Amino acid sequence: MTGRLILVSNRLPVTVTVNEDDVVVSLSVGGVATGLSAVQNHFPNTLWVGWPGRYKGTSPEQDFKVADLLLAHNLVPVKLSKKEIDAYYHHFSNSILWPLFHYFIDRLPLDAEGWDLYSEVNKKFADAVCQVYQPGDMIWVHDIHLMLLPQLLRERHPTAKIGFFLHIPFPTSEIFRILPWREPILEGLLGADLIGFHTDSYLRHFSSSLTRILGLDIDFNRAFISGREIKLGAYPMGINARFFDDLKTKSSQSKKDRQLILAVDRLDYTKGIPNRLLAFEKLLESHPELRGQVTLMQIAVPSRMDNPSFEAVKRQVDEMVGRLNGLYGNVDHAPVHYINRAFSPDTLVEFFRSADCMMVTPLRDGMNLVAKEFVASRSDERGVLVLSEFAGSSSELGEALLVNPFDANGVGQTLYRALTMPDEEQAVRMRKLRKRVLTFDIFRWAETFLYDLEQVHEGHLQQTDLPENISPIDLGTRMKNANDLVIFLDYDGTMMPFHDLPELASPDAELLELLKNLAAKPRAEIHIVSGRAQETIGKWLGHLPLFIHAEHGLWSKPPASDQWKSLIDLDQTEWKKKVWSILEFYTLRTPGSLIEDKSFSIAWHYRMADPEFGLRQARELKFTLTSALSNTPLEVLQGSKVLEVRHSRVKKSAIVPAILKNKPDDVLTIAFGDDLTDEDLFAVIPVKGLTVHVGNTPSRAKYRLPDTSAVRQVLKIAAS
Repeated sequence: MTGRLILVSNRLPVTVTVNEDDVVVSLSVGGVATGLSAVQNHFPNTLWVGWPGRYKGTSPEQDFKVADLLLAHNLVPVKLSKKEIDAYYHHFSNSILWPLFHYFIDRLPLDAEGWDLYSEVNKKFADAVCQVYQPGDMIWVHDIHLMLLPQLLRERHPTAKIGFFLHIPFPTSEIFRILPWREPILEGLLGADLIGFHTDSYLRHFSSSLTRILGLDIDFNRAFISGREIKLGAYPMGINARFFDDLKTKSSQSKKDRQLILAVDRLDYTKGIPNRLLAFEKLLESHPELRGQVTLMQIAVPSRMDNPSFEAVKRQVDEMVGRLNGLYGNVDHAPVHYINRAFSPDTLVEFFRSADCMMVTPLRDGMNLVAKEFVASRSDERGVLVLSEFAGSSSELGEALLVNPFDANGVGQTLYRALTMPDEEQAVRMRKLRKRVLTFDIFRWAETFLYDLEQVHEGHLQQTDLPENISPIDLGTRMKNANDLVIFLDYDGTMMPFHDLPELASPDAELLELLKNLAAKPRAEIHIVSGRAQETIGKWLGHLPLFIHAEHGLWSKPPASDQWKSLIDLDQTEWKKKVWSILEFYTLRTPGSLIEDKSFSIAWHYRMADPEFGLRQARELKFTLTSALSNTPLEVLQGSKVLEVRHSRVKKSAIVPAILKNKPDDVLTIAFGDDLTDEDLFAVIPVKGLTVHVGNTPSRAKYRLPDTSAVRQVLKIAAS
């Protein structure tokens, strides 16, 4: 890492208290910020941007004093008002994003407000980062509070190294699409070079949302947008494992009167504390011999208690603990020892090392580092970890006893298995768990992510397959001033946006007028080179004074003529029958797909199919067709949401030599296209000519325009 590391999170790892004459800074406990403190210490050249917490000092002098004191510790404060915190943090982040991402859609408020201030606070963070950013710095943004920040930073610093990591689950696309602001949030995240998740399943859910909501095709965990490649990766977060392993405690491993089941959580409805209490009750019901012999110690750290949903969970837990202790307790023993406060790390390690069984059974959790802290603390290789299959850490900690926290009876039986597990089996399981936790710690996690971010960014600088952005005004002016001009224009995706039904993508009045004016320009020659059938494209554009080349150049028609000329003579009868039967098979099994028959080719469209299923079917169909048509002069071409089978001699490039044969040396030749069918055309444009790719994917074209609107802007300027 050549420059500095700039960490950006909602909270700084400190709390600021301002008195009349003094400013006090103390370390915070819990949350993402505390976990990242070890990262800051590991990378000494690190700045940290975040909210320092709410403090009463409001005078400019006090604010300057706070900023100076924090900056001495490489901390950069973003001061937020009470109104901003209430809307951005408490309401939008905690009451909308948090339940949605954890699948608790029943807890979403009816008044889904706070978006405006969420956006404004993200802009405040962007301002703070940009004030300290220097070229070469690496920016690492964290968690749901700042999902718009990567794109805001990208707009100001297009070449910056920007990474984003999500510390909670990313839900399935069916859940995420409930969010009214789903598009801007996805677009905000795509400002990063690298987007990281705890598990591969969260990565897949995010990819699915990109496909279903933004229409992006994800290829090998890569997305392309605005001419940039964004990498997606799974990076299971670790802990400072050596700290827990080395921590000295007073705990003795002497024989205890009772077995101890331990649970440590924030008091949060996602942690499943009521479900855990019910499972413990099922254990005592089904195994009466354990009554009085086992204790469940539930440590529940208060969290966001000004949120009604969290208050409701506390009331429910209080009632369940009272009922359980009333049912199964006596003067000498309370089966549930419920503690509603936080503890220091050394005290927690004492609890970890005393437990016979550790219950980590959230209903849904991004990772859950408590499970790893317990494992790291057990240098004695004893104790059993009972872990929810809905915690991200379950994908790593396979030697734990995995449970479904919604199955109280099943969890109860697993608890019994844990309490009666032989020492030898405990040691085998714990030994493997500890090796993984101690090896893949928080430093390995951070180093891996930052190394990959560096590699992605270096790859961007070296990429030769992404065209250079060009201003529509500059390109249009250059065409306008050319003495002689030959333009090759693709139709779908270049001048006209795609339509779900191909036959409905007819040219609008604006496009017809634009082409008419462009063709009337002195010494300008316009060629429409489309994959459309000759009947269709001829009907739409045949009345205009321009050349039309249909079916990728197989058929050509000059202006003011109804006569089409074929590039080559082909016998298509037999191969079409074979290909049609294959396409029909896939069409019947892919709702929303359809077949388009052309004179010398057949296209299979899947734009209206389910995005993910359609893509899978297209990949399978392409493999099937390629195998079936091997050793034939036919080829399978992948377009935008379409597969086309055509003769290998039929290419858009075949028409170019004859058209340019007698043109003057100073003629400006320019080609516009958007998909793979246009790459052959780009390849034969003279070196002095211009090639323009429309869209965000790699291309051999020299220049890139973002969309059809930009193309029309260019043509309008050129025709003026």
